[in-house]
Parts: sequence; structure tokens; C-alpha cells
Amino acid sequence: DVADLRQNGRGDTHHRLYYGRRGTPTQWSLADALTSLEPGAEGTFLYPSGVAAIAAALLAVLSPGDELLLVDSAYDPTRAMAAGLLKRFGIATRFYDPLIGAGIADLIGERTRAIFMESPGSLTFEVQDVPAIVAAAQARGVTTLLDNTWATPLLFPAIERGIDYTILACTKYVVGHSDVMLGSVTAAPGRFAQLRDTSFQLGQVASPDDCWLGSRGLRTMAIRLRQHEESALRLARWLADRPEVATVLHPALPSCPGHEIFVRDFAGSSGLFSFALASGGEAERAAFIDALELFGIGYSWGGYESLAIPADAGRHRSSGAPAAAGPMVRFQIGLEDPEDLLADLDQALAAWRGHVSDRGCGRQAT
Repeated sequence: DVADLRQNGRGDTHHRLYYGRRGTPTQWSLADALTSLEPGAEGTFLYPSGVAAIAAALLAVLSPGDELLLVDSAYDPTRAMAAGLLKRFGIATRFYDPLIGAGIADLIGERTRAIFMESPGSLTFEVQDVPAIVAAAQARGVTTLLDNTWATPLLFPAIERGIDYTILACTKYVVGHSDVMLGSVTAAPGRFAQLRDTSFQLGQVASPDDCWLGSRGLRTMAIRLRQHEESALRLARWLADRPEVATVLHPALPSCPGHEIFVRDFAGSSGLFSFALASGGEAERAAFIDALELFGIGYSWGGYESLAIPADAGRHRSSGAPAAAGPMVRFQIGLEDPEDLLADLDQALAAWRGHVSDRGCGRQAT
């Protein structure tokens, strides 16, 4: 009746049918499942992509005149959002070194309202000291946000570690089949209403069909992550022993900046990492990637298929060059047989050696 209609439209409409954009049981089911994976969380809001989730979370906590501290190793679209949308709205951004840890306290000023972390970092995989940054932020009343897509709450329970808003590009490991774009933000106690109201006002809504596919993927996420981890570590360790490789940036390996923090804070690793070739330039890197037969070339990750992209990690850095010399390649290691992937890497490195030799590009690996 009319009384029910009016009642359902008041305040928090979660779990109350009112208007399609305010949610349906299919959407609430996935949101509740994601909340349950974060011990201590209050609630989760869903978005049509990971970038939409990042935008909503930032707009929920920032206002004109505020300052955002953004990790220098952040996902490129997050940087672009800071330089574009946030700047147009009168919100300033300062970038900080991903290895700053407790030293971030020295950067927090009167206008600082939020710190946005991504750990490990995009492309270069530095592991941040999230507990130390959270402690510094809490001491000054600063809101913390974390892009936790690489680890998911299964490997790093962000809310339990003191984060206020944890963000997932569910397109990746939650969905797991490369067939849906979806994002989520999970909020700590006392933080959800602000996020929900901002998201409603922005008109943000994830399709019920996409949420159904997200729930499908969530059922197998744990077992898929275990296989992604096992295969990625197998390939990363193999690459670390190759003379054609200068360094491997995988958080579970000692060669990765912040490895000791990874060992302390994470329950495991996932399937995304980078490595640097020992010599050559753009042409030699392209020759290696183009020689791969089982790896696709593409920017997303988290699905069945293994993928490779050239990683131009230092292009936008503000706090110094990343800890890798040589042309970098980022791998998403999928669910194929790792021995087949190793054989593919072996023949692609052979093609790279031939290209380096033909062009006389510095030291030749043997």
C-alpha cells in the first residue's frame, strides 16, 4: 500500500524494495557476501566498474579545498582521476613514495582529508606498510582508502587492518571469467551511510545480471586464487633464475620492494607480477611479447587466460623511478597448465635473444 511505499523510501533502502536503482535482492546478495568477507565491515556498495567504485569512494570523502595523498604507484586511471575530475572540483593531490610507511605523518597537513593506498602497487608491486599509514592517518583524523584488488579480502582483510574504505575491481578475481565489469566499496563501521548516499546521488548502480555473474564467480574465488598463486610463483621463480631477466617484481620474492611487509601482513599472493628484461628497449620488449603464443595481450586480469602487457612504470612517477632497470613486462598468470606457460616463455626469450643480438642492444644474455 502507499504507506509501505513511503516507508520503503525513507533512509537506508537496503533490503527494502523501492526503486530499481536503489537495489534488488540479487544486488544485495552479492553486496552482503562481499561484506561478510571483511571482518568488522558495515556494508558494501556495488558499481558498474572498478573505476566507478574508486570515483564514488573519493567523492564520498573529499570536498573542494581538501587534499588527497595518493600513492605514487597507483593505477593510471586513479592518477588521471586526481589530475582531472578532482582537480576540477578544487581538490588537490600530492603523491607519496609507496615505501614511506610511518613517514607519511610528515606529509599530513591541515587540508589533508584522505590517503589513497594501493598495495601492492600497480605495475611495480611495492608493498606498503598499511598498518603504519593507517596509524598515522587515525592520529590526525584522516580517512583511509585502499585499492585491494590484487589481494582481495581473502589475502588481506583491509577493514580488520583499520582501513575505512576498501575497493575492489570485481571485474578481476571476484568475477573471474573476464565477462563482466563490476566494482565494490566496502566500508568500516560508521562509514557506510556517507558512501551510500553519495553513490545514490551519483546515480551509481550495478546491473542485477552483472551482480548475478559476480556471485557466480565469488563461489570459486578462493580455489582460483590458490591456482593463480601457485602458477604465478612457479613462473616468477623460473624467470628470476634466467640471465635474460634483470629483476622480478613479485611481492612473494625478496627482490620486490616491501617483501618483508608482504610476509608479515598477507595470507598469500595472486597471479599478477612484473619483470624487467636484462637489456634492450621498446623494440626488444615488443619482440618478446609478440613471440608469446599462449599469452594474450591485454590490460585486464583475473580471468582464465594468461596475459602480457608492456609496463611503462616510470611514465607518471613523481617520487622517483621504480626499483627496476630495463624494459618491463607485466604478466597476468591464468589457469592454464604452468608447464605449457613456461615452455612459451622459454621460446619467447629465445626470440628476444635473437632480436637483441641482431640489433646489438647492450649486454646479451646467454
